[in-house]
Amino acid sequence: MTVKKIMLVDDEDSIRKVVEQIIKKDGYNFCYADNGEEVLEMFRQEKPHLIVLDVMLPGIDGFELCRRIRQESSVPIIMLSAKGDIVDKSVGFNMGADDYIPKPFSPIELSLRIKALIRRTETQDKVKKFPEIIKIRELEINCLRHEVKVRGEKIELTPKEFELLSFLANNPGQVFTRQQLFNTLWGEDCFQDTGTITVFIRKIREKIELNSAKPEYILTVWGVGYKFCNE
Repeated sequence: MTVKKIMLVDDEDSIRKVVEQIIKKDGYNFCYADNGEEVLEMFRQEKPHLIVLDVMLPGIDGFELCRRIRQESSVPIIMLSAKGDIVDKSVGFNMGADDYIPKPFSPIELSLRIKALIRRTETQDKVKKFPEIIKIRELEINCLRHEVKVRGEKIELTPKEFELLSFLANNPGQVFTRQQLFNTLWGEDCFQDTGTITVFIRKIREKIELNSAKPEYILTVWGVGYKFCNE
């Protein structure tokens, strides 16, 4: 079995020591970059299985690095930041982050989140649940190419947005609670606020709906959750 490699991008030596200890203790290989300028080159050389990425970096900040990495890869990304409010989380997820941990963080929590993302990625690689193409009215989802088109025009979604949309579209008419959707995207042992799902739904609606205030595809079932309408 290939030993997974975790890449940390952070300019604080104290954080590096803590994260390196966690990663090596859990049996993963470790690589490290301390500024944004060298990250992309190291990412291409090292080919990590997961990235722990700080927001505040010298050179290029973590949000921009996340966006650039997402243009090349769907590697899981956990963002670290001293800023823990919902605005910063929205930016991080919109750039393609899979998880978000505010500083200071618990080493045990970081370890669990890394394991959950690695496990989830392995499961997704083994099990392809979705058909190649889902087409409902003016919406077309190509699950193999990870492409979405609305009225023939390509729409850019982050990996998590695509995963959530694909899951809902593949289960039309079924109502899911925010907790169920959260567990589907991150796993039951993650600690993220389920309110994150609300942010994702809003972002997806803004991109695929003709009028996001009056959605036709992703509907809210008040007091319960969300469902995908294919009628």
